[in-house]
Amino acid sequence: MSEPRLVEVRRNVLKQNDVIARGLRERFRESGVFVVSLVSSPGSGKTTFLERTLTELRPRYRVAALVGDLATENDAVRLARSKAPVKQITTGTLCHLEAAMVENALQGWDLRNLDFLFIENVGNLVCPSSYDLGENMRLVLMSVTEGEDKPLKYPTIFNSADIAVVTKNDLSSAVEFDWNAAEKSIQSVRPGMRVFRLSAKTGEGMSEYLEFLSRQLAEQRAVAQT
Repeated sequence: MSEPRLVEVRRNVLKQNDVIARGLRERFRESGVFVVSLVSSPGSGKTTFLERTLTELRPRYRVAALVGDLATENDAVRLARSKAPVKQITTGTLCHLEAAMVENALQGWDLRNLDFLFIENVGNLVCPSSYDLGENMRLVLMSVTEGEDKPLKYPTIFNSADIAVVTKNDLSSAVEFDWNAAEKSIQSVRPGMRVFRLSAKTGEGMSEYLEFLSRQLAEQRAVAQT
């Protein structure tokens, strides 16, 4: 009798999360901020990628970040080097962020003073797929060191994301990464998905990705003015 009870509890939790996420999405829309969430497995280079993103966007845009982790504030300390406002969300035993955590972390921030808000989820390719955070766009990251078949192993997270980012491209030759095989894996799970191939360490591919973000913000604001 325990399994049906667990299913019911999970449904209630997800329903409540969706309610809060809808409220956040409306709040973000009214504030004019474009919200990007990042999901990946541990070690994909997500924090390094986000630090470089914040650093390069900050001269032109008002940016901030929320970063989730099971414990420690190490990632928030690293991201603070970008000089952007950063808050750590410590989840304890939870392997994902929930909309209520994001809502609480935003207390004291005036979203009208931001152009971009980035939310770095806990390193996990399973749980985050079920939790809407009110974001405009979800990026799923995979590094060349993880292998080309990552999307085939974790199809749900790739299906729930809008964009795929292949990181650590500076190591692709060393690990004999097969780009065609990776692209095939991604497209077999999510046909037509936009994919960026880059290295946050060398900067390769970053300009194309940042220009893409700038266009998304411009398009959102153009729609809001109509």
